[in-house]
Amino acid sequence: QVQLVESGGGLVQAGGSLRLSCAVSEGTLYYAMGWFRQAPGKERDFVARIKWRGGSTEYADSVKGRFTISRDNAKNTVYLQMNSLKPEDTAVYYCAADTDTRHTYYSGSYYSAAAVYDYWGQGTQVTVSS
Repeated sequence: QVQLVESGGGLVQAGGSLRLSCAVSEGTLYYAMGWFRQAPGKERDFVARIKWRGGSTEYADSVKGRFTISRDNAKNTVYLQMNSLKPEDTAVYYCAADTDTRHTYYSGSYYSAAAVYDYWGQGTQVTVSS
């Protein structure tokens, strides 16, 4: 059974850092992994994506230069290193798995759509105080 388990959320002051982890079952079977976030009363927004093989990455403009997505193939774990955090980064953060290898033929920013991802973790709260 596919399982994604996030950890690492918490309360941090503006300007601080956090590292989120997502433990992935059968990770090498996935095409890519994504991180999304959802603030209260708002839609779930794309944050970052990494291809499981090759490791190429994409980021939302709002986090470029501050967040870094990475993966450890041996540990089947995906990370989101978040630096220079701002109060507007406050949200529940979710990791998600894209298992469709046909997406290797796609172009454009299709990966930023939540509907692309087949499996989701339970989420971890990140709160940034001003």
